[in-house]
Amino acid sequence: MLDVLVAGGGPAGRALAGACAKVGLRTALADPAPERPWRSTFAAWSGELPPLPDSAIASRSRGRAVAGREHALGWDYTVLDTAGLRAALDEGLAGVALHRARLGEVEARLGARIVIDATGHRPATRRVAAEQTAYGVVVDEDLAAPFVAPGEALFMDWRPDHGRPGWPTFLYAVPLGGGAVLLEETSLARRPGLPLPELRERLHARLAHHGIAAPADARTERVRFPVDGPLSPSPRRLVGPTRPSEPAFGAATPLVHPATGFSVATALTLAPRLAEALTRPDAVAAARRVLWPAPALAVHALRRRGLESLLRMPPAQVPGFFDVFFGLPERHRWAYLTARADLPGTLAAMGALYRHASWPLRARLVGPALGVAAHPTG
Repeated sequence: MLDVLVAGGGPAGRALAGACAKVGLRTALADPAPERPWRSTFAAWSGELPPLPDSAIASRSRGRAVAGREHALGWDYTVLDTAGLRAALDEGLAGVALHRARLGEVEARLGARIVIDATGHRPATRRVAAEQTAYGVVVDEDLAAPFVAPGEALFMDWRPDHGRPGWPTFLYAVPLGGGAVLLEETSLARRPGLPLPELRERLHARLAHHGIAAPADARTERVRFPVDGPLSPSPRRLVGPTRPSEPAFGAATPLVHPATGFSVATALTLAPRLAEALTRPDAVAAARRVLWPAPALAVHALRRRGLESLLRMPPAQVPGFFDVFFGLPERHRWAYLTARADLPGTLAAMGALYRHASWPLRARLVGPALGVAAHPTG
């Protein structure tokens, strides 16, 4: 019998399967199309990432953001080289049995002490999900020069250069290496997600405003995924979808940060620790302690409250919110955006945001704590 069966061959599943094999667990990886290309752009703040080979890094750049004014973020932003990351993770799969099948097709046949779901996010079934959506084009760095200089990454640009009213969106402009830059019109969160055709129109209108026409054959990127995990999560709901013997990992659980949509750095960092936990006699309980210790559960709930605050803001107020946030001391920004189990740091960051906010913005920030529902405003 297997020790661990991992379902899902994305970055989280591959990282975990390789880590399990490395600690001596009999491990299999199930995916119906393990050779399927990874079409998403994976990125993270450099300080979030575990050590990776240079081949897995596409670019490292200075982060900046624009809301009402410009902010130098003081952090390096890393875009991962998808092919290089995949190759690095595949090196760890030498001792892993690969099955080209779905979990349900192999679970009963193979048998495993622990089954881990790393198949990614699922559509909401009982509610309308808050989603991050984006539409992007990849262009030459010379064409992207009005937005990013060499060595820069534009994390957010909230200026309404697209000229469209309604729900606010921002430009995300990051170097992909090799002289290529991704220009992506992004809706950070909306319930339901802003449609991709609307984002495509806004992106091309924004580019036209700056005298840019993307080549007709430019590679495109389409993004849609939920960012709202359970508001008041319990350890079992976050770790096991149905049975205690089936922990989940990656975007199949709320490892996605509600404020950024990032999850890959967290999965890569936690994979070795989770694998080590699975060697213990109390493997499932140990896995819960690694993935969702009490401080991480509390931070997750607070971040979800923050998401609800953003969802209920009038569009015109969103850039001002980010002006306040990016103007906070670096320790507060870093805690809120990256420290998933730092409860004191998260509380301090939220308190600082409240103190620096205007009174109208403060009312928007505390509304979700009082149970005020969020609805689209544009």
